[in-house]
Amino acid sequence: MRTSSNEDWLARSQAAVWHPCTQMQHHARPGAPAYLPLIPIARGEGAWLHDFDGNRYLDGISSWWTNLFGHANPRINAALREQLDTLEHVMLAGFTHQPVVELSERLSALTGGALGHAFYASDGASATEIALKMSFHYWRNIGRPEKSEFLCLAGSYHGETVGALAVTDVAIFKDAYAPLVRAAAHVLPSPDFRQAETGETPADVARRAAAGLENWLQQHGERTAALIVEPLVQGAAGMAMYDPEYLRLARQLCDRYEVHLICDEIAVGCGRTGTFFAHEQADIRPDLMCLSKGISGGYLPLSIVLCSDTIYAAFLDDSVARAFLHSHSYTGNPLACRAALATLDIFEQDDVIAANRAKAQAIGATLAPLADHPQVKHLRQRGMIAAFDVATDAPYFSRQFYRAALDRGALIRPIGNTVYVMPPYIVSDEEIALLGQTIAAALTASL
Repeated sequence: MRTSSNEDWLARSQAAVWHPCTQMQHHARPGAPAYLPLIPIARGEGAWLHDFDGNRYLDGISSWWTNLFGHANPRINAALREQLDTLEHVMLAGFTHQPVVELSERLSALTGGALGHAFYASDGASATEIALKMSFHYWRNIGRPEKSEFLCLAGSYHGETVGALAVTDVAIFKDAYAPLVRAAAHVLPSPDFRQAETGETPADVARRAAAGLENWLQQHGERTAALIVEPLVQGAAGMAMYDPEYLRLARQLCDRYEVHLICDEIAVGCGRTGTFFAHEQADIRPDLMCLSKGISGGYLPLSIVLCSDTIYAAFLDDSVARAFLHSHSYTGNPLACRAALATLDIFEQDDVIAANRAKAQAIGATLAPLADHPQVKHLRQRGMIAAFDVATDAPYFSRQFYRAALDRGALIRPIGNTVYVMPPYIVSDEEIALLGQTIAAALTASL
């Protein structure tokens, strides 16, 4: 009997599946300048993805920033098998269970108890929606309904549901749905240190951006419910990186003007930037924090909003109308929570944050020669995230680079003209070197 091939699954997927973040026609016209190959994946192992024809691809972006400890990780697999024999799911309204309780306790402990309660959903955009609604409802519950507006950074991305789009400033995701969106304000200037003026340090850029935030809050603070930020790295803005000084000053300003600070740690949390939570590098705590992506090790859909006890207490009342009635059918799914607990176990048992420092140095070293390339700009790194911009007017650069990397056995998917790597934490020195070699070769092939 003939075994399945890439061609078999490619045809079936194109006939039945609508893929995310994709112009589907780009998968359907081989030879066209914008063509993107659709790669059927048969299995994953460690940092590698294997297709049905025997090819393999080094997962240089952790499958959209989700995978922390490799595909088919034996320890996470074992935890899920055990959980499957115990409890697969129960609704969290009126019930509770061991994995969700233990995960909530452990996450709160990681914040030093500053964020004492956890609310669960399944994806990052839903976590954003929850955090925004919590903030809005909190102010209403304490008799401040005028505080109903939101503020975000220029270039921000917090998800693609309608509420999350309100605090997203990436036109390609937002413009088509503008009539549906109650847009938030985007504070300028950006803390992105690529915006540095002559002689400015990253901390100088952060302070200049914080001055812009202060000016905004002086005029609009009475109506502002919350400021939402991606701490230290703005992913969809092209891995825009900024100094922790901005977070320190933003925390002070939010306190002064009675505005919630929401930290969207969906992409940058779980060790990506060198600390477990990115905001820790500014020695602050937010009022609300969103987690997703890596928290389950890249295994199962899971998102979490952690909130302060002050916010939680404002919803306690005999009146159901003052309760937070947001809900999802799979809220706090035991399997997803168990995957997250296994992920936290690996962090503790393997001292992952410390181990990542050496891996981050290796990533920096392998990409360092690119700084001399005449079209490479702003080579930068924050922990396990490294990126650079490519000065080119080529209309299909990102797609050509992506294809060139795939042809050389690596998954590296640029954001516009920004090339970045964000590999799983189990990546070896040899695999890091391979990523560097692949990037250099793909850059040559696509320019």
